[in-house]
Amino acid sequence: MSQNRSSAVMQQRAEPTDSLDDFPTPPWATRALLAFLKQMNQPLDVQRAWEPACNRGQMARVLSEEFAEVWTTDVHDYGYEGMAGRVDFLMPDLEPPVGIDWIITNPPFRLGPQFILRALELAEVGVAVLVRTSFDEGTARYQALFRDRPETWALPFVERVVMWQGVLLDPDVPVWRPSKDDPHDLTKGKLEKPSSATSYQWLVWLKPCVTVDDVAASFKRRIPPCRKALTRPGDYPPVPAHLRAPAGLSPAPLLENL
Repeated sequence: MSQNRSSAVMQQRAEPTDSLDDFPTPPWATRALLAFLKQMNQPLDVQRAWEPACNRGQMARVLSEEFAEVWTTDVHDYGYEGMAGRVDFLMPDLEPPVGIDWIITNPPFRLGPQFILRALELAEVGVAVLVRTSFDEGTARYQALFRDRPETWALPFVERVVMWQGVLLDPDVPVWRPSKDDPHDLTKGKLEKPSSATSYQWLVWLKPCVTVDDVAASFKRRIPPCRKALTRPGDYPPVPAHLRAPAGLSPAPLLENL
């Protein structure tokens, strides 16, 4: 049986246990969460948010579009000029900023339960995390988190949220993919739009002191197709050099719309 080597299958999110889990968040995915929270009557314009895994600021910049104030930290300095400082969010002696209403982040997958439990200790209103849909699975996560602290809302995306390691890519802009069988032969590469085999969702927790009406309290809310509507000019940087078609090559390689 031949192996399925399509880019959608091969671009799966799998990180070593000691990795920083560097997968930048597309801005439209964060806007989808904020639109939902506003529908749930959350007064974001007078609330403060904390992004404790801010990476290069992709999520923090979008949070700043709606929240009155956004505090940003990360355990690693990726060069984001708006970062307040390098902070290990899971350190027990952490001194958090005062008056944080929401903690919203794309946490390292392997540390997801720890991030969520810590965030629930510190946030005054709620916590939202962007995780794989498979995050719901597993006895260990159930015992550590979901059994005693089930989420208020699960918001799976109908569209794929395309996230690649270390780079933020516009899913409508093709990138160069060398041939897997002969990566040194440039004529065998091709241009294709970025895709992902991983599906994502937002999980949202409201603190017990926050009440919602019966309609708003319905557990699962699929996020309908909205990428086009929630994408803004300037959301994506130029395609990095290592993902551009080689100079001098004819722009005729196969373009795959995956």
